Amino acid sequence: MDSIELKLCDIQGRLFELAWKEHYNSERFIRYFMNSKVARALDSEYNRMQWAGEEYLLEEFADECPEVKKDGIQYDKEVMYWAGYVYRYWHYVTGESSREIYRQAPAKTMNVNYLMFHTMDPEMAVEDLKEIYRQKRGV
Repeated sequence: MDSIELKLCDIQGRLFELAWKEHYNSERFIRYFMNSKVARALDSEYNRMQWAGEEYLLEEFADECPEVKKDGIQYDKEVMYWAGYVYRYWHYVTGESSREIYRQAPAKTMNVNYLMFHTMDPEMAVEDLKEIYRQKRGV
């Protein structure tokens, strides 16, 4: 993983943290974001969005998904940062799209497993999250 990819992991973590600060419902924000055009742009090999900060990315997301309300249950701020970081890291490790990643590890899975996985190397956390998904599917 190169330094630019690690920086993009941090930016996505800060984006999720900013969504928390802006009082977005955590589960709804994560679900919509991971299936959004903004996430798809970040998944691209190169896209101008990759050079944007978290404030700009949140504005783009809000324009794309105005139905995501700022109400409801919020996860801890640390969970939000970690989930955003790990989701982007996962993309770089496996090449899977944000949509595919979210299908395997939805917001609830990330919230439930935060305490066990947040101190792990992100690559190990991704492997364990993928294993949880396989076990749930009976594979």
